[in-house]
Amino acid sequence: MATVMAGEGGFKARDIGLRAQKKILSRMANKNVAKVFIDDTTGSLLDNVYKLAKSYSNDKKESEKLVKNIIKIVIKLGVLYRNDQFSKEELCRAEKFKQKFHSTAMAIVSFYEVDFSYDRPFLVNSFDACHQGLKAMVAPHLTPKSIARVDSVFNFFKDPAFLDAVFRKESPHREALGRVVRDINKALEEGGM
Repeated sequence: MATVMAGEGGFKARDIGLRAQKKILSRMANKNVAKVFIDDTTGSLLDNVYKLAKSYSNDKKESEKLVKNIIKIVIKLGVLYRNDQFSKEELCRAEKFKQKFHSTAMAIVSFYEVDFSYDRPFLVNSFDACHQGLKAMVAPHLTPKSIARVDSVFNFFKDPAFLDAVFRKESPHREALGRVVRDINKALEEGGM
């Protein structure tokens, strides 16, 4: 995060306010706060991502942490964007990230809906490109702890063992993945992805 003092000891209340917003909102990362930043479709998607993660990991606490980390990242991105904190270059990175994330979401839908189309290397590379693009965009603005959250989220989703387990045709996670795909389709139709 940018330093609070600027120039010759100039006090920047806006910087302090921005830091306070990010800190307060990240500590309150629950469904009520998330509703301000996240629409119903995305909320349903996050609920179903939680169910898929829990189905796969059998770990309620880690699955909750995954979704909370996603919410915290989205909230912080929203605060940064609403406060015009991104440079032109970072906004270009954001657009590239959005395009890559969109194509990754479409691939997930396709791999679920079309038998024998699952391509793990493609998904791993797509998630990795999204991961690196988002990190490059937010690194100047977020703390190492927040960057670690970004890493944790993407490392979960691009894990080959996770991808193989959920996309396998006879997967016990197929129903949970189907709910995620249904929400992704809805988000794509609404232009939210």
